[in-house]
Amino acid sequence: MSGQAPPTRTDRRARGAVMALFAVNGATYNSLVPRFPALRDGLGLSNTELGTAIAAFPAAALLVGVAAGPLIARLGSGRVAASVSLLGAALLPLVALAPGWWALAGALFLLGITDAWTDAAMNAHGLLVQDRYGRSIINGLHATWSIAAVGAGLLGAAAAGLGVPVVVHLTVVGAVLVVTSALAWRLVLPPEHHGATASPGAGLGGVLTSWRVVAPLLAVAGLMVCSGAVEDSSASWGAVYLRDDLGAGAFVAGLPFVAFQATMTLGRLAGDRVTDRVGPVAVARTGALVAAVALVAALLLAHPAAAIAGWALAGLGVATLFPLAFAAAGAVPGARAGDGIAVVGFLARLGFLTTPPIIGAIADASSVGTGLLVVPVAALGAAVLARSLRPRGSAASAGPAGSARGEPPAV
Repeated sequence: MSGQAPPTRTDRRARGAVMALFAVNGATYNSLVPRFPALRDGLGLSNTELGTAIAAFPAAALLVGVAAGPLIARLGSGRVAASVSLLGAALLPLVALAPGWWALAGALFLLGITDAWTDAAMNAHGLLVQDRYGRSIINGLHATWSIAAVGAGLLGAAAAGLGVPVVVHLTVVGAVLVVTSALAWRLVLPPEHHGATASPGAGLGGVLTSWRVVAPLLAVAGLMVCSGAVEDSSASWGAVYLRDDLGAGAFVAGLPFVAFQATMTLGRLAGDRVTDRVGPVAVARTGALVAAVALVAALLLAHPAAAIAGWALAGLGVATLFPLAFAAAGAVPGARAGDGIAVVGFLARLGFLTTPPIIGAIADASSVGTGLLVVPVAALGAAVLARSLRPRGSAASAGPAGSARGEPPAV
């Protein structure tokens, strides 16, 4: 890495822009989450009706998420990320103004499209900027997302507690995020910096038909599914496990999720430096094993303090898995970075949908603690699949971060 030129002013501005886009993406949907009860009550919906409306958000990503790849190839990852991010932020007030169930579900469906496309485009652009820096920065970008998500959730909870009308809250937040996206649009790297002519890739059709491309993407997606099972467990089952199996109070029951998110953010903040030092495979494998051991120990001890500590260590362990998986998907030879990222993101979302019902079915047949044994098994699966993060092709000689510094990834 000694021959790598220092980042230029353009590179630094682009890094600031992509950090802003990660922050906007983290804040957009998470601004809604604390206001769902108010939206339900304002429209007179049942819990089932609210739940089905919310399901429109991930459904949109599953239906059209992979279309992000061709869009990125045509317009450039930075411009797509900024413009679609702006559109998603502008949709926030429309969610608040929905007059009924269909309008709410429709607004959330559109928001789901913008979220999926922004997710793919901002990760692709982040990898492009990382390539120009010559060292890992992707973990720090995901840390920015986590911080923004937590901040937006806290702001939404405060607005709800103070009785701020939903439309006022979401209009103000949406306006700030629109302006941020517009500023980022001016600072991202233009399409001519994307190296598309140097490394055109196979396109989305090639991604789906060439086994040499499909096999590594499936391995990376499998890693993301395993990591997603660990990430989702604290949110979906942490409080239920502490309440039902361990008899904890409401406040203590919410601490596994808080502990997990806090340590995951810290892990992402430190992840780039560690990745540059020891490489993505070692970071991912060690972290996944830490998560597996911590969660097995927590379930065996069956105490609230052990559960909180177990999820805290698990958050630290899996912190880098998603960022490194996106980086690996964007560097698969024979595919454009945007297409690889869109495909693995689509498959990872499928994993998020299937894991909670599996745990729930086991919990109904036995106990929540028994169902949660699926989670350390998933962490072990992530440790096995960590080898999929090994740099490939021209990236193999690029050093621990795995970025193909000799030739920018085509996005």
